[in-house]
Amino acid sequence: MIVGVVSDDDTPIVALELAGRKWSAIVDTGFNGDFELPEALRAFLPHECMGRTISTLAGGQSIEEDSYLVDIPFDGEIVSAEVTFAPGDQILIGTRLLLRHRLEVDFPERTVTIERV
Repeated sequence: MIVGVVSDDDTPIVALELAGRKWSAIVDTGFNGDFELPEALRAFLPHECMGRTISTLAGGQSIEEDSYLVDIPFDGEIVSAEVTFAPGDQILIGTRLLLRHRLEVDFPERTVTIERV
């Protein structure tokens, strides 16, 4: 089980450890992929190019970007995830990664729970 918090700006956040560092990760229910990772992590995570993918952003804009297969620790196991890399230091967790999980975001209590079912 992964536990996190709802931030002061009402964003569900969990911590992930990647490349020897803890990172804050946003649980983004509007993102139906696996992960978007900071470009800075690319050099530290073995990755295999899967090709180009088209992503549609919230405003309806479509972008084409490279997609990679990366083995990432998540909820106590290593998962093979489809990843894109982006500028900045933000990690996004998408809904496809959560298909075998129950996500609970309790805004009044400010808690986030991701539990494998």
